[in-house]
Amino acid sequence: MAVHVAVVDPLPMFQQGVATVLAAAGYAVEEPADVLAWVRRDSRVVVLLTLGGEREWDLLGQLRGKEPAPAVIALLEEGAPVGLGVRAVRAGARSVLWRQVTAGALRRTVDATVDGQAVLPSVVAAALAAGTPTTAGRQSRLSEEQLSWLRRLAVGVTVAQLADDVGYSERAMYRLLHAVYQEMGVRTRVQAIMQAQDSGWLRPETGGPTAGPPGRG
Repeated sequence: MAVHVAVVDPLPMFQQGVATVLAAAGYAVEEPADVLAWVRRDSRVVVLLTLGGEREWDLLGQLRGKEPAPAVIALLEEGAPVGLGVRAVRAGARSVLWRQVTAGALRRTVDATVDGQAVLPSVVAAALAAGTPTTAGRQSRLSEEQLSWLRRLAVGVTVAQLADDVGYSERAMYRLLHAVYQEMGVRTRVQAIMQAQDSGWLRPETGGPTAGPPGRG
């Protein structure tokens, strides 16, 4: 009986590529619109879940709560903070895989996960073995103004709105945010927000000013 694999990723071309690789290895690959309903069909299922935003992290938590829980392979962008891999395992993923891996590595990871093994990048395994926290409690090297930008982005403010509010051009704002991402060791806005959330940096300082956003001065 073929093992069914669900691929949850925002890019159809990526889903098709994964389906081609795994179908050739004998798996029944699907792209269900409702993954939670899909996993109820069979106990022998694997979910390849790209963790890009909080919605996907919430889905991982919901999958963990299923009985029996499906085997989840968390896909992360290569270069994502190691703490995200640790967080994925603690949130219920059995294996963690960089999204940019080769077809052979993808197939081997699915094979091992189906057999009940856990496959992790070496840096994630080392962090777990060392008991490394995701990032919680880590001291921020960002300025209060930079943290305020992340807080506003986290609640849905666009870069254009943020630039207008703090008095920069949109192009300058993108450059400044890129510098923040580099300082944090991440590549994207989503990764920066998630790392800041895990670290507790998005909570405003108690007792501080609550007026409008800071300016350049």
